[in-house]
Amino acid sequence: MTRAWLLPILLGLCGALLAVGMFVRGDTGPAVVLLVGFLVLAGANSPLLFPRSVGASEAMRRSAEDGRPVVYWRAGCPFCMSLRVRLGRDARRVHWVDIWRDLEGAAEVRAANDGNETVPTVFVAGRPHTNPDVEWVRAQLPPHSSRSR
Repeated sequence: MTRAWLLPILLGLCGALLAVGMFVRGDTGPAVVLLVGFLVLAGANSPLLFPRSVGASEAMRRSAEDGRPVVYWRAGCPFCMSLRVRLGRDARRVHWVDIWRDLEGAAEVRAANDGNETVPTVFVAGRPHTNPDVEWVRAQLPPHSSRSR
C-alpha cells in the first residue's frame, strides 16, 4: 500500500517545499498556484482516481460471472491513468486490480507480458491484452442491465 502512495506523497511534499520557499520570498500568488498544481498532480497519480481495487482471484471470479473485463493497473502509470480517464463512467463497469497491492495480480501480469509488469493489462474472457485502445475496452463491456428505478 505504501508503494502506491509514494509518488503522490513526494509530489505533495515537493510542492509544499517549493511553495514555502516562494512564500518566504513574498511570491504569495505564484506559491498558491504552484502548490495547487502539485496537489492536483499528486491526486491524479494517487489510487483515489481509480475505482476500488479487488484481488486478482476475486476479479477473475466476478468477471466469469458478469463478463466484465479485468484491468490490472498500478498507481503512477500514465497509461493506466489515461485508460481510466478516457473510460469515464464506464470505468465502474470493469474490475480493477492494483498490482502493487495484489501479488497474485502482479504475477498474472508478468505471466502475460514475458515477465514484465506492463500495465494496463486487460483480461477479457481469460485472455490478456496489453495496453489496449480505450474504444476496444469499451466494446468488451457487456450491455447495461435494464434496471427499473
